[in-house]
Amino acid sequence: MKWKAACAYVDEHHRHHDPPQGHQFSLGVQTDDGRLVGVAIVGRPVGRNFDNGLTIEVTRLATDGTPNACSALYAAAWRTARSAGYRRAITYTQDGETGASLRGAGWRKVADLPARPGWDAPSRPRRTLGTENVARALWEITTHDATPLPELRDETGDETRRARGRRKRCPECKSPITVAATGRPPRYCSPACRQRAYRHRTR
Repeated sequence: MKWKAACAYVDEHHRHHDPPQGHQFSLGVQTDDGRLVGVAIVGRPVGRNFDNGLTIEVTRLATDGTPNACSALYAAAWRTARSAGYRRAITYTQDGETGASLRGAGWRKVADLPARPGWDAPSRPRRTLGTENVARALWEITTHDATPLPELRDETGDETRRARGRRKRCPECKSPITVAATGRPPRYCSPACRQRAYRHRTR
């Protein structure tokens, strides 16, 4: 598929996303009589942790509901990516989508991701897309020699939440400790625990 034609199809048929900003390649599936019934747009991974040069992402997939069109597109996207040297393909589904088309094409679910409040941050301004506060699932298909996925970071927070701190546990009583984003992090949850730990060390 040509880029503009694939974007036009997504704009008309996709339920909750606009066309993406770019692509590596796009594919279409058609009936025996030549009627276009679905497209897949494939590009670099949106998440920077996955963008290692050997991973590709199906960023948009839209069909008119024709049976098996989704599975055909996911399978064709992986065949095309693998022939180009990619070792992994990933994509996401939203909460409430079963992923049956992905399973039918040989993909597997690797993570359930909680909903996040939004994509905007001071360091990365983003407009509201209407897909915020929706849990997602991450899917992949790989070659046999693909390296493991990088550790998934917590996407539920933003710059404000991270500035409020992260959680760790007191080594004395195992209670949670709030660790500020700046300054020296505390080792204990309270002065009492700090004193108890000191007494234990000096016995």
